[in-house]
Amino acid sequence: MTDRLPHEKGFHVSWDQIHRDSRALAWRLDGKGPEEGGQWRAVVGITRGGLVPAAVVARELDIRVIDTISVKSYSHQKQGEAHVIKAPQAGLMGDGEGILIVDDLVDSGKTLELVRKLYPKAHFATVYAKPSGKPQVDTWITEVSQDTWIFFPWDMALQYVQPYRGTDE
Repeated sequence: MTDRLPHEKGFHVSWDQIHRDSRALAWRLDGKGPEEGGQWRAVVGITRGGLVPAAVVARELDIRVIDTISVKSYSHQKQGEAHVIKAPQAGLMGDGEGILIVDDLVDSGKTLELVRKLYPKAHFATVYAKPSGKPQVDTWITEVSQDTWIFFPWDMALQYVQPYRGTDE
């Protein structure tokens, strides 16, 4: 047994890594859309974490229509009830048919569950997935354990970190 907090089992993602993994997500989605030639009508990034992967996916797949949906479920590192604070254009979305919705991570699945209720025919893609959230996502690149906390580069600053197992003394 350990006295570490769950988020101390960290998976640190660099800018290079999120870019590589987002490109891999785009390649996996290439040609899978329902439009002619397997195209997607639009990419919708779930803010804030989904903005970077959504931009990379849109670039790689040459999708020019990009929108956002803002869902708040975290306050720092505590997850609460998910709710939409900004919706994408209603005329664009419909029931989600042909829309690719992108986020950085599916954790518990609560965010994607909420968005899926709004746009049931959309395709949901994340770069990283935890087991509890996987049923809510259609395509992902890397699975991590439920007790892993992912540290994204937009949340980080360089500093010393204690070794996982004790100290160097």
